[in-house]
Amino acid sequence: MKRITLLLVLFATVTLTGCQLTHVEGEVEGVTIKASTKDSHHSHGNGSFCPPGQAKKGNC
Repeated sequence: MKRITLLLVLFATVTLTGCQLTHVEGEVEGVTIKASTKDSHHSHGNGSFCPPGQAKKGNC
């Protein structure tokens, strides 16, 4: 019985290790919450961003 439980726990651990939460949506006390790791609603700029230190090297 202990072996079966141990194997089930091991299987569940290995199976769920690669999971990632990418989208959360819900409501808490009347406030609607919507969070995501994908930024599809915002623009990422016009391509003129230069990381710190790169302009000094002449890469931008």
